[in-house]
Amino acid sequence: QVQLVESGGGLAQAGGSLRLSCAASGRTFSAYVMAWFRQVPGKEREFVGRISPGGITTEYADSVEGRFTISRDNAKNIVYLQMNSLKPEDTALYYCAVARTGWAGKTPREHGYWGQGTQVTVSS
Repeated sequence: QVQLVESGGGLAQAGGSLRLSCAASGRTFSAYVMAWFRQVPGKEREFVGRISPGGITTEYADSVEGRFTISRDNAKNIVYLQMNSLKPEDTALYYCAVARTGWAGKTPREHGYWGQGTQVTVSS
């Protein structure tokens, strides 16, 4: 069982930066592919990016490629989402999740142990 708690959201201006954190409980954190998703009201949860268990490999959605960076600290059971050059369209509730199928899928239903999310609001 894994419990995830996101933090670090808030209000930022366009062009600014925020760093989100996702703290995980459980001794097997380092074995999981971890992912970030985001959701705005009335829309489906959207894949943002993911990181391999050892932190070597990452993958990002086209909409955030080059602006967002995912990293992890397995000693602390934390995964990070560094968001730079923020845009108003990045406004959303951001979630981290465990990939149930490893690197195989990027859909929300292939992920689990969702946290409560942290709100990011970017003003223009």
